[in-house]
Amino acid sequence: MLAKGLPLRSVLVKGCPPVLCAMREGPGHPRLPTGEGASISTQIPRPFSEIPTPGNNGWLNLYNFWREMGSQKIHYHQVQNFQKYGPIYREKLGSVESVYIIDPEDVALLFKSEGPTPERFCIPPWVAYHQYYQRPLGVLLKKSGAWKKDRLVLNQEVMAPEAIKNFIPLLDPVSRDFVKVLHRRIKQQGSGKFSGDISDDLFRFAFESITNVMFGERLGMLEERVDPEAQRFIDAVYQMFHTSVPMLTFPPELFRLFKTKTWRDHVAAWDVIFNKAEIYTQNFYWDLRQKRDVNNYPGILHRLLKNNKLVFEDVKANITEMLAGGVDTWHLYEMARSLRVQEMLREEVLAARRQAQGDVSAMLQLVPLLKASIKETLR
Repeated sequence: MLAKGLPLRSVLVKGCPPVLCAMREGPGHPRLPTGEGASISTQIPRPFSEIPTPGNNGWLNLYNFWREMGSQKIHYHQVQNFQKYGPIYREKLGSVESVYIIDPEDVALLFKSEGPTPERFCIPPWVAYHQYYQRPLGVLLKKSGAWKKDRLVLNQEVMAPEAIKNFIPLLDPVSRDFVKVLHRRIKQQGSGKFSGDISDDLFRFAFESITNVMFGERLGMLEERVDPEAQRFIDAVYQMFHTSVPMLTFPPELFRLFKTKTWRDHVAAWDVIFNKAEIYTQNFYWDLRQKRDVNNYPGILHRLLKNNKLVFEDVKANITEMLAGGVDTWHLYEMARSLRVQEMLREEVLAARRQAQGDVSAMLQLVPLLKASIKETLR
């Protein structure tokens, strides 16, 4: 199949949704040397069959991959293939055939050619769980017109600049409390500095942030004593991602058919995510119905219910996905990997704070590097 409408160093895409893995470059992430394919350019689209590949025997490729790397090191496997085959290659692992691209400009070209209803790679184990247990879908897994309908509503309440301004008074106190937690950890060690694992604190910070934006109320995740049920939700999100990896290359139906521990743990994790999200949503929904006057921004859930553009089941599905996706600390992880960028970001934030005289809304307009680093992490 030909890739239509992509000029010059075009990305060739097969009909099925590809896995796009654009590797990071820039400060802390130097451009990787690539193979011979990097020097090839063309004025017209070329056949899908010409994309470099290690071979078309998917099961043999999968065996070699598991023998050499294992599912937890797939990113190293991809880096090696980029170095060998160039900035674009295709690979069939088991029954899943994917196209991988590394150049950000190629990624941009592909995204610009998607049209009004882009097709995203749907994570097989997530789809299998939702279908088998008949769970409602949000924008993460919906497609075509159904996806666009939800996305347009969420754009207005979640993505629009006017909406984002409402999040500042909700996120700022959470961030300040997280800094207090870090100072508390330093004081506990008694050495004037901290060395240790703060992953639990990071996940709690992320969850406290997303729940405050969703519901307009704090859950107390940064207190010394944490609600064990809220901690269960965080642990379930981690387990859901962890158990997804083995089922990316083998059909999830096999894991379900043989009742493997991976599938059982995956199901248990999703069950906790949906059950806890249902409880949170229902509780705050009834609280909101009893409130007549809302002086401050009441959170995304209130706005979605008030504008009445989505049915309640769709609201719950999207709230669930945003809660699960909100427990994410990748940007902090990337900063920790690149101390030079971390220092540049610190200098930018401090300078913006001085110039804005502490006005957080004004500060957000003065931190282009911070915004770019977040976008790069999400890419």
